[in-house]
Amino acid sequence: MKHPDFKIKWQLMVYDALVLLFVDLLLLVLYRSMDNLSLRGILTHSAISFFCVFSARLVGGIYQQIWRYGGIQCYIRLLFVDGCAFALNLLIELTLPMFVRIELITFARLLSIACMNLLGALAIRMIYRYAYKCGNTQTSYGRFLNLLLRIFGGAKIELPEGNDVHKIKIAIIGAGRVGVTLAEELMANPSASYIPRCFIDVSREKAGREIHGIPVLLESEASISRLKAFEVQEVVFAIPHLTDEEQKKLYATYSQAGYKIKVYDYPMMQSAGGKRRLREFDVEELLFRKPVVISNEKTNAYYRGKVILITGGGGSIGSELCRQLAKMEPKQIIVLDIYENGAYDIQQELRIACGGRLDLQVEICSITSRSSMTRVFATYRPQIVINAAAHKHVPLMEHNCIEAVENNVFGTQLLVELCEAFSVERFMMVSTDKAVNPTNVMGATKRMCEMIVQSAGTWGQVKYSATRFGNVLGSAGSVIPLFKKQIAGGGPITLTDRRIIRYFMTIPEASQLVLESGAMAKNGELFVLDMGQPVKILDLAESMIRLSGVKGIEIVETGLRPGEKLYEELLVKTESMTRTENRLIFIEKDTPLTADALNTRLEVLRSACASGSDEAVRQALKQVVPTYRSPDEVNAQAEAPQLLTSK
Repeated sequence: MKHPDFKIKWQLMVYDALVLLFVDLLLLVLYRSMDNLSLRGILTHSAISFFCVFSARLVGGIYQQIWRYGGIQCYIRLLFVDGCAFALNLLIELTLPMFVRIELITFARLLSIACMNLLGALAIRMIYRYAYKCGNTQTSYGRFLNLLLRIFGGAKIELPEGNDVHKIKIAIIGAGRVGVTLAEELMANPSASYIPRCFIDVSREKAGREIHGIPVLLESEASISRLKAFEVQEVVFAIPHLTDEEQKKLYATYSQAGYKIKVYDYPMMQSAGGKRRLREFDVEELLFRKPVVISNEKTNAYYRGKVILITGGGGSIGSELCRQLAKMEPKQIIVLDIYENGAYDIQQELRIACGGRLDLQVEICSITSRSSMTRVFATYRPQIVINAAAHKHVPLMEHNCIEAVENNVFGTQLLVELCEAFSVERFMMVSTDKAVNPTNVMGATKRMCEMIVQSAGTWGQVKYSATRFGNVLGSAGSVIPLFKKQIAGGGPITLTDRRIIRYFMTIPEASQLVLESGAMAKNGELFVLDMGQPVKILDLAESMIRLSGVKGIEIVETGLRPGEKLYEELLVKTESMTRTENRLIFIEKDTPLTADALNTRLEVLRSACASGSDEAVRQALKQVVPTYRSPDEVNAQAEAPQLLTSK
């Protein structure tokens, strides 16, 4: 059985032979008087030409290529191979007369034969490729191209009459390499559900011209009426480097006109295993904020070879910290969580992803249990502790004040004590923007945790830091999953207040921030990320409704929940903000409490918790966290947040 690598397209060889025969007849027979060739001379030179051309093309693999998919590299190979054939032919023509009596042919005639033969071979292949790509319509033109395919030995493309009528007609935003690649893929695939009708681009140089027969419209002139003339039904973004503002503007323009928006993902590194795909516009992309990659080699090197304990390791942030750390080749990762399902999920995920390369341990216990936590520290002797364990749901903590303080505040204090007792190198705490001028119990407890960490930095042997960020996309309790469920249920979408503005970031961003800031910490810093443009939740809800395509979804305002404020803040005092070596990470440094002052405040909270009264605990929090105020007081004075800048 012949190896498939040696399969040859014999039909193409026949056509090439006919082309070469035609060229020889044209240049040798019609103009033989110029070289004084006899019939024997014509046949001899034709035989030499045939031998050189087909020997070179067979050796060069020209007839093993699938020309219907041929790119520029295939044509360059044909050019190179025919160049070698000409050199061989010239060598034979020069040396053969030394051994055999033969009529001579001029160099000009020999070069003309080679060039015209190459031109004919290129033309046949280009017509074949074009016919295969464009012979998929049932027009007269398409039938003619299908006829060419059958002549060339290719398979006929059978489509039902009027197939294009049933395809979704799209406008492609971006007439660059990515947009053109999408158009080529759709045109070359007869079973594709989409057909490109026009490109839209900002380049005046491209506007008014065509790419593969598809017109290019200037973005400023691509009015809705012009798109209707092209029968456009959907719009596809195919520009990988759109700025946030440009993307937001385009999305608003076309979504408000009633067009469904899609995105074409085209990975720059195909070798990395990336896949091209035409997909729905993700809800998270409505934030129009590209994820910021923060981790670097310096950060990776810090965690390499370390024993790392992650409390709350089964949660949204904790599990992503585990994923990020697993890539940094730590000596051991200990996932600690009181909720066994989350811890089990990340354990199984990392075992599948990393196999035996990662030493991963799981401990199920509460950070408030001194005996359990002491056992964990004594068993593993962690070098780095990352505290991501906390009660974070604002309304629930308003009604469970004692549990919020016991878990968040005293759990953090216990971890600090054990870090000192077991000589841990570094302690990193995950905080929140709700700790800034808190209006709720959860925020006040996290602010108290920041005070504990900053105070410990003044007297402890461990290096301490806290990292503060805003709302995390996809985390438990996030607004986007809630809106998705409400839309799927037919609505309405419930919004506490139409004025609410929030900062958002992705889970990987938040996790990378924690890891890099922890690695760069000297002691006692409170880190915060430049989170870019804040998002108005009403705009987010309206965009999600438009994106869903579901009609009649209402937005109902329910009123602010207990402890909720209109605008979250990122820094306590913007004038005290300092820049780090990473232009996206800043430091807010308060004057830390002394150990005695901290212990006094902890005793106040401890006594309040012992009373069993949530109201007593709430009053105690207001006493120990001076910036803790009522939501009504803060919202009455609230102004839209000023953006941090990384300029």
